[in-house]
Amino acid sequence: MPLYEHRGRRPWVHPSAYVAPTAVLCGNVRVDADARVLFGAVLTAEDGEVHVGRRCVVMENALVRGRAAHPAQIGDDVLIGPHAHVNGAVVGDGCFLATGCALFPGARLGGHVEVRINAVVHTNTVLAADTVVPIGWVAVGEPARILPPGRHDDIWAVQRHLDFPATVYGVDRGTSAAELMARQSRWYGEHRDDRPL
Repeated sequence: MPLYEHRGRRPWVHPSAYVAPTAVLCGNVRVDADARVLFGAVLTAEDGEVHVGRRCVVMENALVRGRAAHPAQIGDDVLIGPHAHVNGAVVGDGCFLATGCALFPGARLGGHVEVRINAVVHTNTVLAADTVVPIGWVAVGEPARILPPGRHDDIWAVQRHLDFPATVYGVDRGTSAAELMARQSRWYGEHRDDRPL
C-alpha cells in the first residue's frame, strides 16, 4: 500500500484494517480497526487530519481530504461509495455516502445520514441524524435545506452566505483565478517533499 509522509506526518493503519495496494494514504491519516480502503481510493491530509473509524469501507476511487481548519472525521460503520468526494467534513456513525456524492469543507452530518448517488452537501452545511439527501439533490445551510438541483436560485440564496471561497480557499469572493491558482499551486507543491514509507 502506498503510504506517504507529508509535512512530517505519517499515516497509521490498524493491524486489522485493509488498505488495497493501489490506494494512497498521505500525511496524518488514521485508519481504525476493521476498516477497508479499496482500490484507487485516496486519503490525504494536507495540513490537518483524516480519521476513518472502525468498520468503515472507503470504496474504489473515493477521495477523502482533510485540512487544518476542516479535518475529515469519519465515524464508525460508514460506507463511502465509489467516486465519492469527502473534503473536510465530519461524518457521524452509520452514515451512507453513495456513489459520486460530494461533501464540502465544514459539512457536518449526524448519525445515519444517507447522501445518495451524486448528491451534494455544501460548505458549512449541517444535517441532523437520519436525514436523507435524495439522488442528485443539494443540501445547503444550517439548518440544511434539501433542494433539487434545478432550483439554483433557491440554492444560491442560501449558499452565497456560506462563504465557499473563504472556507475552501481562504480568499474573498472575486479573487482572480490567477491569484487563486498561484496560491493553490504553491500549496499543493508541498507534495514535492513527500516521502514514501
